[in-house]
Amino acid sequence: MITIFGAGAFGTALAISLSRNGPVTLLARDPDHVAEMRATRQNARRLPGVELPDNIAISAELEPVSKGQIALLSVPMQRLRGALETHGDALSQGHLVACCKGMELATGLGPTRIIDEMLPGTTTAILTGPSFAADIARGLPTALTLACTDDKVGEALQSALSTANLRLYRTTDTSGAELGGALKNVMAIGTGVVMGAGLGESARAALMTRGFAEMSRMAAAVGARPETLSGLSGFGDLVLTCTSEQSRNTRFGVSLGRNERFDPNVTVEGAATARAVVARAADLGIDMPVTRAITALINGELQVEQAMDMLLSRPLKEE
Repeated sequence: MITIFGAGAFGTALAISLSRNGPVTLLARDPDHVAEMRATRQNARRLPGVELPDNIAISAELEPVSKGQIALLSVPMQRLRGALETHGDALSQGHLVACCKGMELATGLGPTRIIDEMLPGTTTAILTGPSFAADIARGLPTALTLACTDDKVGEALQSALSTANLRLYRTTDTSGAELGGALKNVMAIGTGVVMGAGLGESARAALMTRGFAEMSRMAAAVGARPETLSGLSGFGDLVLTCTSEQSRNTRFGVSLGRNERFDPNVTVEGAATARAVVARAADLGIDMPVTRAITALINGELQVEQAMDMLLSRPLKEE
């Protein structure tokens, strides 16, 4: 039995995909939401129009996860620590797989580092890569990265979490996998701004490319492997997120570029992550001008024209 903690769009999509392999428990915080999903066999709030198979049990109560049992933590990045504070005792014996992307604003830590800090002694992993919830729920194919420092556990998780439409590639580089998933959201906001402001697809491609250079620069500074950033969890996710308005981060960027209001109820992981990345880059002494400009746009400190001028007027250099 696999437990999925968090009934947002992605957690629900994973539950649907994994239910093809066997029984799954999907946990939601709100009892009313649980009652709705049980009655309709849909998650109309987060992933409408997709049926929840009968072998998905839906609950608001987290039963203690047994030793070695798999629990996927599909909660927003900035809520992960709070969820572990509340439910840590029930989760402490399981193999915990983070399914969120970003950096914690207060600490600059990624999800596996937070789990390790909160629940020392547990085996942690992260599942990340190019994946829209709607595609996974419909059974469309994609490939993801499963990163776990314990390669033996990682191999078992890879086998258990692979499905007919999800092909998982394994790595022990959790730092690189976390950074790729976090930083691509920041760059997606930037490319959304570019398209929303009407700056064109050439500018979007240029920002993606220079943004990827910054992603690789930070990864190298924290000891991540270059090939991880060039893989699914870095480059692959960057391409998907920066080129589709299915991405909440891209839609948020488009609204910034158009100077339009964005729905405050929609979680935009890249906004908090951008602030965390700027602080961490300063600590590491890394130059990340694209990330700084995007963060300034998010904070309302720059207008689009000012950010563009700031980036284009930088001293000329070799690539």
